[in-house]
Amino acid sequence: MSAAPESPAQRQAIDRLFNPRSIALVGATERSIWSVAANDNLRRFDFKGPVHYVNPKGGTIFGAPAATSCAAVGEPIDAALLMVPEAKMIEVFADLQAAGVGGAVILSAGFAELGEAGAERQRDVAAAARSAGIRILGPNCLGFANFAAGAPIWTTPLRRPKPDARVAIVSQSGAIASQLEQFAYQQRVGVTHMISTGNEADITIADAIDYLARQPEPRAIALFLESVRDPARFATAVRAATAAGKPVVLLKVGTSEATARAAQAHTGSLVGDDRVFDALCRKLGLSRVHSLEELIVTADLFARLGPVEAKGLALTAMSGGMCEIMTDQADAEGIEIAPLAGATLARLREALPPFATPANPLDITGAAMLQPDLIPTALAALASDTSVGALGFVFDAPLKDDARGFARNFIRHIGEGFKAAGKPCLMMSHTFSAVNGEARDMTDAAGVVYSGGGVQHCVSALGHLAAHHAWRRRTAVAGAKAAPGIAGRPNGEREVLDYLDSAGVPVIPVRLARTADEAVSIAAALDASVVLKIASPDIAHKTEVGGVALNLLGEAAVREAFDTMLARVRAAVPEARIEGIVVAPMRRGGVELFVGTMNDPQWGPAVAVGLGGIWVEALKDTSLRLLPVSEQDVLDMLAELRGAKLLDGFRGAPGADREALARAIVAIGEAALALGPDLVSLEINPLLAEGARVEALDGLTEWRSA
Repeated sequence: MSAAPESPAQRQAIDRLFNPRSIALVGATERSIWSVAANDNLRRFDFKGPVHYVNPKGGTIFGAPAATSCAAVGEPIDAALLMVPEAKMIEVFADLQAAGVGGAVILSAGFAELGEAGAERQRDVAAAARSAGIRILGPNCLGFANFAAGAPIWTTPLRRPKPDARVAIVSQSGAIASQLEQFAYQQRVGVTHMISTGNEADITIADAIDYLARQPEPRAIALFLESVRDPARFATAVRAATAAGKPVVLLKVGTSEATARAAQAHTGSLVGDDRVFDALCRKLGLSRVHSLEELIVTADLFARLGPVEAKGLALTAMSGGMCEIMTDQADAEGIEIAPLAGATLARLREALPPFATPANPLDITGAAMLQPDLIPTALAALASDTSVGALGFVFDAPLKDDARGFARNFIRHIGEGFKAAGKPCLMMSHTFSAVNGEARDMTDAAGVVYSGGGVQHCVSALGHLAAHHAWRRRTAVAGAKAAPGIAGRPNGEREVLDYLDSAGVPVIPVRLARTADEAVSIAAALDASVVLKIASPDIAHKTEVGGVALNLLGEAAVREAFDTMLARVRAAVPEARIEGIVVAPMRRGGVELFVGTMNDPQWGPAVAVGLGGIWVEALKDTSLRLLPVSEQDVLDMLAELRGAKLLDGFRGAPGADREALARAIVAIGEAALALGPDLVSLEINPLLAEGARVEALDGLTEWRSA
């Protein structure tokens, strides 16, 4: 993947488009709902620059004289909204070029979304725009809104900009962008920018993210994604946003055909189509969510709460049932609820009423309604615990306070506790709740970060914040090794194991026997039970053709197994090239793991780890990362396996040294990278782990056809 950087001229044109000082509505008419909405938005935002109405018929539009072309305006134009029929689109660009327009939004549909004929028309439009030096957003696109600058080119009704906005929205779907903006408004989440990219004939999701990374206003980016057209540019843009302190929260739907094709390799079929993109999210520090509501809630908290230490959460409510709900949810999502120290529990016991039980999550009980000063005392005790990275308090900010000011006073006590905590703190609603101006005023006055997103999404968001902070700390100190290239294509078990051994991977000692006498001699030298395995570059799965014999001891057993195996395999696959039979010492016990690499057409090399032997097929219990990986990456992968407990010893079995395993798997990943892009898959099954002993027992490669 190699991304071509934007030229200064391309970047300047995008800047002119997304932050225009003058705008032309081309094809403006009072008879079109799109044209009316675009004009109303400009007035609602109080756009400061001139708005020019362009229609070949001239006349008066929206109370102003209309020019017959952009060139006829006679003034500089930064950005244009094109509301002209698809058949007339190409000829418009000569006029835009003559007027010195920087960029254009194409509302019109009828392009790539209609199939190959439409795609060809879209390519022609893109070529005309490129020839004219004009950047285009769309086609089939609702536009963009720069709330921060009061500059919208958006073709459905928008609400006025909000102060202190911090979240930007980027979406390939204009309708979804509108829904996100509406939900953000309900939650009083201020939006800085909203960009809909449509068919992406020119400006892509990556260009939009890169632009936002350079803007001072957004502190987080909420991204709705259907597909990625330029993987390298996308990764580069996400890294730029993260480096600028603007985390990207992502909702991705569907799976691309390119990723689905990766499943043709054996490893790909084990991990599934969408798992590679999950691995990309982990590599780039993307926070992947699964609903529109979660997308806005999480991006909002990234923008307003700041870094959350990757420690446990301390949660407080006035309901034992809510505490149990939070515990179950955190457990299901792998979010740590901080275990409280004895000293913390003692402080809570002293501060709370006798009928309250010190714990985390903490049920502060209804006593807090009568004694709100219990709140800062309890929060101070929780915050003092070194295992706590962030605190949450469940309370709904009302849309209107009562005449006695109860809610404002209660929230003030929560604010006192938050200020004294010295750690990120969040007040969250029980369920989804609207947040109006009065609710926001009450929480802001108390210095409280409040979300009406409900416990489920708020707890999940805190988990994303903690995971992102941990990722940043890891990537700050980790450095990926460059894998040297090698010549040749190791094929067959013996060649693959020999190659892995040369690459620093611990492997079982194996020797190739071409005759029964050689097999007997090798087994005698090992002085132990042995395994015989057929050696053939044409046989990937040896057990299916009777090509494996286990636990052989003594000359007679080895000789008989050798002769029987050759006859059985030749009968099963007579066309297979047989090099001989591999002899290796028999291993018993330990935990068998599967390690397989794959080369995804979009995102590049990846590695999967799971339980080995027959279990990898039966359970498909695997974890995936993009290569290269660090030892910490592999330790995280091992912890994600459902069968991870087996690594620590199960029912008296010896445990595995996870650090030794991690070192071996990192070496396997680097060995795969060194084999170059023609490698489809490198698989080790099993990789045996018992205590500090780690050995690759079998290896297999798959290559692209020459």
